[in-house]
Amino acid sequence: MDLTGKQKRYLRAQAVTIKPVVQIGKAGLTNEILDSVRAAVDSRELIKIQILQNSDATTAEVAEMCERMGFDVVQIIGRHIIIFKVASLFKNRKLSTAVKEL
Repeated sequence: MDLTGKQKRYLRAQAVTIKPVVQIGKAGLTNEILDSVRAAVDSRELIKIQILQNSDATTAEVAEMCERMGFDVVQIIGRHIIIFKVASLFKNRKLSTAVKEL
């Protein structure tokens, strides 16, 4: 889903209050981390990823991997990445209905 500027602005406003769900540490981007990102996005639609200072992964690498996995990168701020994807289960779609209306 390609997001418009208005939709990204709305999602950034929603992401201000959420805490990072996934933290990428010294091990970098492992399969377990990618699985947890998939599970978190599928249940919440909008998540924040934090890259810890001792990590070798850069924000550009993580953002590129998220885009390859089919997620929309809403914003990159320092070592935080905000990603969005419409949930596959209808009961988990809370933000996507509001985003589609914009």
